[in-house]
Amino acid sequence: MTVSDSENFTRNVSYYIIAHASKFVPAGSQRIASTQTETLSTAAFKTPAGKTVLIIQNGNSTDESFNIKYNGKTAPVILSGNSAATYVF
Repeated sequence: MTVSDSENFTRNVSYYIIAHASKFVPAGSQRIASTQTETLSTAAFKTPAGKTVLIIQNGNSTDESFNIKYNGKTAPVILSGNSAATYVF
């Protein structure tokens, strides 16, 4: 968040990413994996309840196609440009 003065501020990208992640990754979760490509950033977490949470951010202005592999299964995904998505398993 950028604070201009005592009454004005601007929410930046980091503000929204943290807000997004905090909805799905509770306190006590552990990061179990992360990857970085030219356009996609991922982070996976194991929650205290035993769920796996995968957050993916597409930093490209165009849609990106990729596969999510989990427990021997594969799911094809298309993520819109300049967006983020969360998957809970």
